[in-house]
Amino acid sequence: MGWCDARHSGCRAPAPTTLVAMSRPAGAVRLSLWRDRTFGTYWIAQSLSAAGDSFAYLAVPLLVLQATGSVARMGLLTAVAGAASVVAGIFGGVLVDRYDRRTLMIVTDLARLVLYALVPLAWLAGPQVWLLFVVLPICEAAGMVFQVAAVTAVRNLVDRDRITEANGRLQATYAAAAVLGPLLAGVVSARFGPAVAIAVNAASFAISTVGLWLIRLRPAQPDDAAPVTRQRPLVEFLAGARFLWRQPVLRALTVLLSVFIFLTYGFTDVLIYHVTHDLGGSEGTVGTVLGLAAVGTIAGALLVAPLRRRRGFGVTWIGAHAICGFAVAGVGLATTVPTVTALTAVYLCCLSVGGICSMSLRQEITPDHLLGRVTSAFWSTHYALGPAGAVALTWAAARYGVAAVAVVAGAGCLLVAIGGLFTPIRRAGSEPTLPQELQPAPAGGTVVG
Repeated sequence: MGWCDARHSGCRAPAPTTLVAMSRPAGAVRLSLWRDRTFGTYWIAQSLSAAGDSFAYLAVPLLVLQATGSVARMGLLTAVAGAASVVAGIFGGVLVDRYDRRTLMIVTDLARLVLYALVPLAWLAGPQVWLLFVVLPICEAAGMVFQVAAVTAVRNLVDRDRITEANGRLQATYAAAAVLGPLLAGVVSARFGPAVAIAVNAASFAISTVGLWLIRLRPAQPDDAAPVTRQRPLVEFLAGARFLWRQPVLRALTVLLSVFIFLTYGFTDVLIYHVTHDLGGSEGTVGTVLGLAAVGTIAGALLVAPLRRRRGFGVTWIGAHAICGFAVAGVGLATTVPTVTALTAVYLCCLSVGGICSMSLRQEITPDHLLGRVTSAFWSTHYALGPAGAVALTWAAARYGVAAVAVVAGAGCLLVAIGGLFTPIRRAGSEPTLPQELQPAPAGGTVVG
């Protein structure tokens, strides 16, 4: 579910076995993304890693639930890990803009490989819930740096006019891996225990590391390669936040998504609790629900590019989040596992559409030398309320029941979509434009403000 200067990423001659993302010469025939070897290597490695991620996505909550029987404790772990992710986000963008993105991603992969491997080893001596409260926050912090780097890396893998297509294909294949992953994770957890499923996730980071080692990212284009003045991390983070705040659509997205994340950050914990506690499902049932529901993410990733072209950014984003609200409420009211699965698939489909829309928009309009800090500011700001939301959602589910909590959360999501009608998001077309004063500065220049 990120270390040399980013402006010079890929400037050294690669080794013979390294695949390099090169800028397309003028007039050259452009290959399909599927035939681009560098993009393909990146895609395969990250897709397999995503399949591994889904093992931990299922296994960590199950470990806590088995050891404590408490959905509130699940929510607390989610909150602690989320808080670490938010804090890391403040510095992650600075690191990504300051250092080589590919190297950052390799380092964070290796760190997570080692840390996740500790969990199954420790569990040999019996449940060690305390260890999860140590390992998961660190892994989430490393994961935040990786995610910021991965988002910005797409800009250095493909041409700008293919960013949405690349994001859609990456997310679609990640989701395809997420279909098989939870199904296998459920089988592994039921047969060998959730700790073994986490070991599979640890191994997936080795695959990601190898894939990243085999590629180089193309250097930033001259008009994006403005020098980054070395300042304190907080000052550099605020530079990204200022850019974000001065772009009307990004500003509105940040505010609305902060509310949306508060309402849905603990949704997976509540879903797992609902399936196991209210509907009597097993670990295998949970894996089946999450695996089949991930088909929705695939559908969303495949639909987002044509939807945005035909309907525009505003209609696509607002519509997706409105449907999310109805789906969340429906999950809580559902009394059968198939209904829960179908509604979760709808939720994930729309979440995918909205998420890829906003991610692609940031990549398209943000200068490369600021992209890491803008992404970091965007995520850190709207995820800041997520940990508190997870605690509130899971506590309320334990006290008042899943149905009541899901209806309230779903209504809140619908209000977020309605709120978008009164912001610049509504007027945004398929290609929201960057204000003139925020256009990328020429080489050697600066961004005004």
